[in-house]
Amino acid sequence: MLEVNNIEVVYNDVILVLKGISLQVPPHGIVALLGANGAGKTTTLKAISGVLSLQSGRLEAGSISFKRKFIHNLDPDAIVRMGVCMVPEGRRIFDELTVLENLVIGSYTRSNRENARADLEAVFDYFPVLRERAHQRSVYLSGGEQQMLAVGRAFMSSPELIMLDEPSLGLAPLLVQSIFKILKRIHRERDAALLLVEQNAKLALKFSSYGYIMENGKIVLDGPCERLMENEDVKEFYLGVAEDTGRKSYADVKHYKRRKRWLS
Repeated sequence: MLEVNNIEVVYNDVILVLKGISLQVPPHGIVALLGANGAGKTTTLKAISGVLSLQSGRLEAGSISFKRKFIHNLDPDAIVRMGVCMVPEGRRIFDELTVLENLVIGSYTRSNRENARADLEAVFDYFPVLRERAHQRSVYLSGGEQQMLAVGRAFMSSPELIMLDEPSLGLAPLLVQSIFKILKRIHRERDAALLLVEQNAKLALKFSSYGYIMENGKIVLDGPCERLMENEDVKEFYLGVAEDTGRKSYADVKHYKRRKRWLS
């Protein structure tokens, strides 16, 4: 469904942030993108969603296609219309607007209003608290409720691919479990593919079927999540269950076998 092919991203015409990233999201798949802070995960999502230029970023090389159509030269609203949406880090809701107004804005790119109204009811079914607070200004929602609203707003665009940037950030464990349970339900009932950037590596690998690990703007490891969870380096650097060998990052792993595309 989504294919990111060897992309490079530059900020302010100087800083090379992504250095040849390649990844794929299959139809109806759930893919995790993991890595330390500053690895380039959020920049990858911004490149896919077409918002790099808003922060002085530019796709320098490579291509991005969705359902076999190139999207890397499209405006963000056109990408949303094609079925790709992002739940940004930090929620980024319109806090001066009501919950209902936020959800309606999420359907802005849709022409079939009857279907949009049906999806609004679906959002209220997934997140009943949003129905209760529909006419309240969203600034008064709790952090967990704001995250629910951000997911609901993305759902209102009728996406085939939902990208989520740190959905568990700052939330209590019980709220995280609740939100991920709803995400799994949306994935199952709507056949939506998910691309997940998540700080909680254990949660992300259990939730997803395939994973990519980034360091310093490059993919250094990928594979089925079951296999990644058994990888000794993943255990050491991301799951915290391996012995302390003194290594600080994948850059120190000399025995790791990278794929040919990472060596170029």
